[in-house]
Amino acid sequence: MVARRLIAMKQAGNDVVAVVSAMGKTTDELVGLASSLSSNPPAREMDRLLSTGEQVSMTLLAMAIETLGYRAMSFSGRQAGIETNTEHAKAKIRLVHADRIKSAIESGIIPVVAGFQGIDQNGDITTLGRGGSDTTAVAVAYGIGADMCEIYSDVDGIYTADPRVAPRASKLDVISYEDMLELSSAGSGVLQSRAVEFARKYQVVIHSRSAFSDAPGTLVKEADPMMEQAVITGIAHDTSEVKVTIRDADDTPGIAAKVFSSLATNNVNVDMIIQNVSEDGHTDMTFTCPEADLPRARSVVERLLPKIGAREYLVDESIAKVSIVGTGMKSSPGVAAKAFTTLAENNVNIELISTSPIRLSVVVNAEQVELAVRCLHTAFGLDADSVFEETMLSAEEIAAKKNKGR
Repeated sequence: MVARRLIAMKQAGNDVVAVVSAMGKTTDELVGLASSLSSNPPAREMDRLLSTGEQVSMTLLAMAIETLGYRAMSFSGRQAGIETNTEHAKAKIRLVHADRIKSAIESGIIPVVAGFQGIDQNGDITTLGRGGSDTTAVAVAYGIGADMCEIYSDVDGIYTADPRVAPRASKLDVISYEDMLELSSAGSGVLQSRAVEFARKYQVVIHSRSAFSDAPGTLVKEADPMMEQAVITGIAHDTSEVKVTIRDADDTPGIAAKVFSSLATNNVNVDMIIQNVSEDGHTDMTFTCPEADLPRARSVVERLLPKIGAREYLVDESIAKVSIVGTGMKSSPGVAAKAFTTLAENNVNIELISTSPIRLSVVVNAEQVELAVRCLHTAFGLDADSVFEETMLSAEEIAAKKNKGR
């Protein structure tokens, strides 16, 4: 299916480059193999191991294209010229040397690039982290000067909310980089936030669309300054975070710096932070972080407790974050008041609040997250007239989905 789609684009007169992810649960299986040998495998070796999933995909897709009568050539991250920093598992792209890809295109070849990976200055394979194939695709598009980067998934574009949670969510035809970056960072899983950030920096237009339909998706591009922006573009939710509360820490200068610098040093990605009013020289400090970072966060906080005079720490894993995003919020007062009133009327309790010029995020109990998304979606006039119906895929389509190319 993927090979035929690429060939159809080539036949339409386009120069085409494919960036692929690993097939199905390959990455999970590779992680399992490593875990069976070590509870803490070396990061360098893990990157080398995990990179093989995409290399299998790229080779098979190139073979499939050749079988259909068109020339193709597979490229690993190194061969594609994806140069990264030296941070394994979360590497960031520094440079894109796309000369080999450009040469292949000029020769009439369809290049097939392994996503999710690159090479550092030491010549070691690195991986880009969760969703890294999206970032690779945008980087390659920038490197070759492509008109557009099409990213295919199992949804047909960007919606005003997850339509499986808010059935009256509507698909957006266009969304700005700024709004898309906030939605991605707040939990919308359609596009990886780093891919959107890269696209915004280098002005790469993204077309988010379905792998199972030829229908237009959603364009992610620079906002048109001549167009009036909607107050709210969309609502995202994230159930992958946990809340950590440090009780009765010393309320003296430098305590917060000590806590959060230690968390940063140990690669704990802190999201929301709140500190209570001091009582008798002590205060509570609360932050949220990804559930995957919780073991490191626990280790850091446990070491710090006696150093900051804290009594204990508590972890709440039953939380969720709901975020309202919209460039129009900058010039529209009353968004926060409307959101808080709506949640209160629906008996949804707010535990934490965080804001930016175009985003309002609240932490609620995980059991209430779907209710919170739906009532806010309705309150801000985002409901469509029709109800979303998730398409049931055939066995063949499901298999194709697992093997989709990006």
